[in-house]
Amino acid sequence: LPVDLCDHSGLSASQRVPLWLKLAYTAFMAVLVPLYWAYYGPANFLFLCDLALFFLLAAIWLESSLLASMATVGTLAAHALWLADFVALALGGQLTGMTAYMFDAAYPLHLRALSLFHLWLPPLQLYLVWRLGYDPRALWAWTVLAWVTLLISYLFLPPPSPEPGTAARNINYVYGFSETHPQTVMPSWAWLVMLMVSYPLLIFAPAHLALRKFMPQAR
Repeated sequence: LPVDLCDHSGLSASQRVPLWLKLAYTAFMAVLVPLYWAYYGPANFLFLCDLALFFLLAAIWLESSLLASMATVGTLAAHALWLADFVALALGGQLTGMTAYMFDAAYPLHLRALSLFHLWLPPLQLYLVWRLGYDPRALWAWTVLAWVTLLISYLFLPPPSPEPGTAARNINYVYGFSETHPQTVMPSWAWLVMLMVSYPLLIFAPAHLALRKFMPQAR
């Protein structure tokens, strides 16, 4: 029987992500990485949302459903929270304050513009999962990665400081949502434990359930 080597998008069966998208995303990363490194320092790339950028880069070129699923299940809800906080601050309100830097003129405009990837990355993530299929192993894989990253952020990376400078601090908000002052609601270790529990339950798991229900499953 004849075999149709092309799907509905016109791509061959061996190429599920178009070449132009691979090149465009690679160009974006080629701009973002050196600029972020020079201004924020390498520790900035341990933010889970920034870490997901590299997983997506690998997923796009390897056409890996697991890597694309990990980045999506781990950050889809986080991007939504970032957007909600951004809109709240733009309208004069307050949610978490995590996007306050977007309205701080001390940060160069081009760096703040690069941070707008939080707006367009979710549609790209969903597109990749739709093309490559959702791999349910992503929930546990990203959870373990997040736990390790949170522990590294808490034990080895800089805490908030009244004069933080340009280097990234309080990576993954392990001391609260402020770059200048740690939270005082509970002991710092309790805050860390709360994050390690709430990230999988409130951020990763809902995305996992939605992706399993609405996306094609990985072959």
